[in-house]
Amino acid sequence: MSDRLKEMWRRGQRGWPADNPVAQFPNAPLLVAIAAWIVRQFTDGTANDWASAVSYVALACFAFWELIDGVNRFRRIGGAVLLVLIAYWLAQALGA
Repeated sequence: MSDRLKEMWRRGQRGWPADNPVAQFPNAPLLVAIAAWIVRQFTDGTANDWASAVSYVALACFAFWELIDGVNRFRRIGGAVLLVLIAYWLAQALGA
C-alpha cells in the first residue's frame, strides 16, 4: 500500500470526533460483513448460505473487536449489544 493510502486509512480509523470517536470509516471485518450482506441480497441457494455465514462471522469479529478494544465506553457497549443480537439472529436462522 502506498504511504498516502495508509495515511488516509489511519485518519479514517481514528474516527470522529477525535477526542471521543463515535463514527469512523469501517474496519476490515465490517467491510467484509457489508460485502457479504450485499451478496446475500442478490443470491439464493448455496451462495446465499455461504454469504450469510461469512456475514455472521465477520460481523461477530467486528463486534468482538469493539467489545475488547473499543476506543470508548459507547463503542464497547455497542460491541456487546451487537454480539447479543448476532446470537439471537443465529438462533432464529437455525430455528432454535
